[in-house]
Amino acid sequence: MRGRVQWSGPVGTPRKSVKTIEMRIPRNSKAAPLTPETMDGYLEHLRTKGRAPGTIDSYRRKLKRLYRELPEDGKVIRQGTLRQWREKLAQDGCTPAAINQFMVAANGYLEYMGAREFQVVDKLDAVADPQPELTRSEYLRLLSTARSLEREQVYLLVKLFGNTDLPVQELENVTVGAVQAGMLSVSYNCSKEIIRFPAPLCRELLDYAKRRGIVSGPVFLTRNGRPIDRTNVTVSIRRLCRAAQLPEEKGSPRCLRKLYQATREGIERNIALLVEQAQDRMMEEEQLSVGWEK
Repeated sequence: MRGRVQWSGPVGTPRKSVKTIEMRIPRNSKAAPLTPETMDGYLEHLRTKGRAPGTIDSYRRKLKRLYRELPEDGKVIRQGTLRQWREKLAQDGCTPAAINQFMVAANGYLEYMGAREFQVVDKLDAVADPQPELTRSEYLRLLSTARSLEREQVYLLVKLFGNTDLPVQELENVTVGAVQAGMLSVSYNCSKEIIRFPAPLCRELLDYAKRRGIVSGPVFLTRNGRPIDRTNVTVSIRRLCRAAQLPEEKGSPRCLRKLYQATREGIERNIALLVEQAQDRMMEEEQLSVGWEK
């Protein structure tokens, strides 16, 4: 049996660019259903297990994508379904690391559903990330140097990539309207992501745009009024690294994004620890009043 499901692009996408996914599914084989209700049940299960909110949101997006790409005549996972999906993700340009994360989300769901026989347990070889790590103190040093040199544009670029998960190729979409809204929807690693701009960053970006007469469109422009490209971004940040006496290889949007991600993960771990400590304190207080042996 073959199932076909339309892959819809963004609003306004020409009809000819809409892709059709075909998946071959054996007849009369055991299957694990994938429905909005079972997805919600699995995600709630993760929440009760103490998984971080960011992890749960990531799993939700990945499972929703799997749901969309399953055939309309049967939203089920069978033997071979995930392998076919993994091949489709690779054809769509997802990196091995991203594909592995999709499989982790799907495998976790199947574990929850008691259908481990449909899991894909082998992983694709991910290319090692050669990017060095930028510390928080080095990030602050970059900002201080940019401010002392009165280089406001590169100052804001460092802040943007150091405090959001924005891919550099989406910089042109950081418009006055997006900053006013405080968020931007982007497609990255085969997933749709909502990039949130922190309020202090929004204020600085809008002040910057106002002083330069930018009332709409991209915030970051060249002297000729064109959107700044990724090459110019990297060159500007690397020059700033030299001025701040930091290794040039740390002067990239990707290093700044890694810093943001590491910072978020550290905050989430701290929050989880605080939750555990608060629960322990609550139980200690309850023990004093209703414990078996007071």
